[in-house]
Amino acid sequence: MNDIAQNVNLKARPNALANWLFFVASLVFAMVVVGGITRLTESGLSITEWKPVTGALPPLNEADWLSEFEKYRTTTEYQQVNAGMSLADFKFIYFWEWAHRLLARLVGVAFALPFLWFLVKGAIPKGYIVRLVPLFLLGGLQGVIGWWMVVSGLADRTDVSHFRLATHLLLALFILASLVWTALDLKALAADRNAPRSRLTGFALIVIVILLIQLLFGAYVAGMNAGQVANTWPLMNDHFVPEGIEWTQGVVFAVLNDPFLVHFIHRWWAWVAVAALILMARRLKKMGARRISVAIHVAFGTQILLGISTVMSGVNITNFAITLAVLHQAVGALLVASVAWGAHRLGTAPGREPSIAGGGMAPGQVTAA
Repeated sequence: MNDIAQNVNLKARPNALANWLFFVASLVFAMVVVGGITRLTESGLSITEWKPVTGALPPLNEADWLSEFEKYRTTTEYQQVNAGMSLADFKFIYFWEWAHRLLARLVGVAFALPFLWFLVKGAIPKGYIVRLVPLFLLGGLQGVIGWWMVVSGLADRTDVSHFRLATHLLLALFILASLVWTALDLKALAADRNAPRSRLTGFALIVIVILLIQLLFGAYVAGMNAGQVANTWPLMNDHFVPEGIEWTQGVVFAVLNDPFLVHFIHRWWAWVAVAALILMARRLKKMGARRISVAIHVAFGTQILLGISTVMSGVNITNFAITLAVLHQAVGALLVASVAWGAHRLGTAPGREPSIAGGGMAPGQVTAA
């Protein structure tokens, strides 16, 4: 008998917990989208202080607005890029950064309060507390990393470090995938008290690593505004390998810091990721998981079209270009969620596929408290 079967208590409510985690995952997705808008509208440095509690309230009167604006005027970004900005324009960029931070706080509350309620009620299956607590701690760490990222752009530069931005984005996507994975385990447990937890297979790990590299360079492209170095596809300014790559500081430095090379890698590694995702989707279809296969195909297909469109838009400050770039980031997050779903299914015993919309009674189902 597996470890789950012996660790289920009669008060456990795995289906309710799964639905809660899917809801939190949707909030994380929204935060990733708003984070993309914040970056693309150059709003991320508009709030120069980190106040986890009192910062939830925006400026409430003209004096407060002027005080916040004066703090922003001390930043290098204002002095070198936005000198002469009006208060109305400042309020616009301030709103997006404030909304991004507010969503982060909401995610924390939406996780912490239900978790405490489920804990008090004894509704958490044995073995899951040690999985849920780290997720909450990762959420707190994400807030710290977000501020660490912002600090990198407040002095001596006009933008945040692309390394810190990548760390911030990839951790958000990891949290999203972890929420989906844990919720799917709970859905399976709700349908069958003997259901084992899914395991990460070697094949799924390879696909995830390939996708991780693509996401990493996508974050670098975003952090360095590398999408703006070429607005043609498939060639970059009439060349397959773009001109202008700075090799003088070595290959490693160029791979990590040169916008032409970073854009080139992100552009063409995408096809390696596509090949890996097609193989994953085909394997899932053979297992009978057609819905997951379709979800992965739709996600990466849409992502390719959005990526090409975003490049050809020039990634400038027009509403159309910003919309394309935001959609590119949003579908990237959906792709991560669909791959997490697929990887979970690959590691699930045959015939035990959890249903996201599930919760119906099945033999051996855990009863609600």
